[in-house]
Amino acid sequence: MDSYDFIIVGGGSAGCVLASRLSEDPTVNVCLLEAGGKDTSPFIHTPVGCVVMMPTKINNWGFETVPQPGLNGRKGYQPRGKTLGGSSSINAMMYARGHRYDYDLWASLGNEGWSYDECLPYFKKAENNEVHHDEFHGQGGPLNVADLRSPSPMVERYLSACESIGVPTNPDVNGVEQFGAMQTQVTQLNGERCSAAKAYLTPNLNRPNLTVLTKATTHKVLFDGKRAIGVEYGMKGQRFQIYCNNEVILSAGAFGTPQVLLLSGVGPKQELDKHGIGQVHELSGVGKNLQDHIDLVHSYRTTAKRDTFGVSLKMASEASKAVPQWVKQRKGKLSSNFAEGIGFLYSDNDVDVPDLEFVFVVAVVDDHARKIHMSHGFSSHVTLLRPKSTGTVTLNSADPYDVPCIDPAFFQEPDDMRVMIKGWKKQYQMLQSEAFDDVRGASFYPVDPDDDAAIEQDIRNRADTQYHPVGTCKMGTEDDPLAVVNSELSVYGLANLRVVDASIMPTLIGGNTNAPTIMVAEKIADAIKVQYQLIDGDKDTSKAS
Repeated sequence: MDSYDFIIVGGGSAGCVLASRLSEDPTVNVCLLEAGGKDTSPFIHTPVGCVVMMPTKINNWGFETVPQPGLNGRKGYQPRGKTLGGSSSINAMMYARGHRYDYDLWASLGNEGWSYDECLPYFKKAENNEVHHDEFHGQGGPLNVADLRSPSPMVERYLSACESIGVPTNPDVNGVEQFGAMQTQVTQLNGERCSAAKAYLTPNLNRPNLTVLTKATTHKVLFDGKRAIGVEYGMKGQRFQIYCNNEVILSAGAFGTPQVLLLSGVGPKQELDKHGIGQVHELSGVGKNLQDHIDLVHSYRTTAKRDTFGVSLKMASEASKAVPQWVKQRKGKLSSNFAEGIGFLYSDNDVDVPDLEFVFVVAVVDDHARKIHMSHGFSSHVTLLRPKSTGTVTLNSADPYDVPCIDPAFFQEPDDMRVMIKGWKKQYQMLQSEAFDDVRGASFYPVDPDDDAAIEQDIRNRADTQYHPVGTCKMGTEDDPLAVVNSELSVYGLANLRVVDASIMPTLIGGNTNAPTIMVAEKIADAIKVQYQLIDGDKDTSKAS
């Protein structure tokens, strides 16, 4: 077909939700374009496969930032999913929503309908939580959320260590209270990854009204004046144009969506002129307001080889047992997400909302697993949840196959370093607690914990993203100079064009971003159904199977 009712650009977390929900109406034709391939790789579906994909180009764009002055001139690394399911197909599957405060802040900025109480129904609609059955969680949704099937005993040590520094064990950081630590809940089903593709797309690929095109790189949105009428994309060296009756929806993520908009002539004229792109519409906020979680990892060697991952003969022996265990029972070490503990805490007593996150890993983590050590170990990330620094995504060229130019501007705001040093100390104190005394070996990067200057240099030498870029097509009011979309996520000044992904988040939420991105897509799918009077598959049994 060369004409569809809806064209969705990007088969990641948001795109999969939209493709599934909009095609519930059998009278509506939906086309989903994904630049990556199908999600058939065993590395996707076997949870431990994330450690193979994250540091490599397997199902992964593997972007780099421009050199970061705040990181002593280093380039940051930005893994992003390049396959159906997007980053939900390569991430550590951690299910964390952020704090009530984050969504109430969005609403207070003038974004009507985005308070926590208004977003919660869509978190619940998406979710099938195997463990928590209360007013904060859903059952029967496509996205399965579960406890780890074979958690390491190291997680209990982590929880005791958190208790020792005043961070209590909390059975549900997505419930009534975020403060505290717990064993990570994961987006898994029967020990396999439950990506957005697996949850929303795979069960519905037989719908005759849903077309999914992989290895299809979007070149640009096509316009008739100020109205989006379709998309140009490339596949196997050929160029194609398809047209929409209703809307083009951009769901290519915080890096991909602003890139597509700029390639389409939507953005600041100065930026477009640099690359010889004719302007269709002036929107100065496209690619601005990039926010990302900066993160520092402490790693230690350990004698607890049975309970951790590492490069050793012991690991080879364990793997020989783990493979048949996973194949037969979907349990054991292959069902691990590595990041088996999570926690939210305050950097100081005068902070009202948790502003730091711990992620406890039952392995050595060094440079996104790109540096391998011949030993077993354990690690913890400390993440700055609400950085003040904001960066940009721009074009390197007018070539749609070129990578975007990514500048998170880490530590551009001095206050971010001040809080990060506090986080470094809290994490160090936690990892040095009695809970780890009998299994803790040497630190891979020892630093004097009383020397703030040395701590700052350690952070600048080793810190990098926690993989949560947002904000580059900001949702905001019409009088906000950086706003790209309104509260229905329609692009200002253009008809039939919407953005639905993490790029619309006006501020970075205090938690992981995959579950919130899925929530955003669920919420807007409902709004689109109302606008176009589509059948809601949740309420109508005549939906396409």
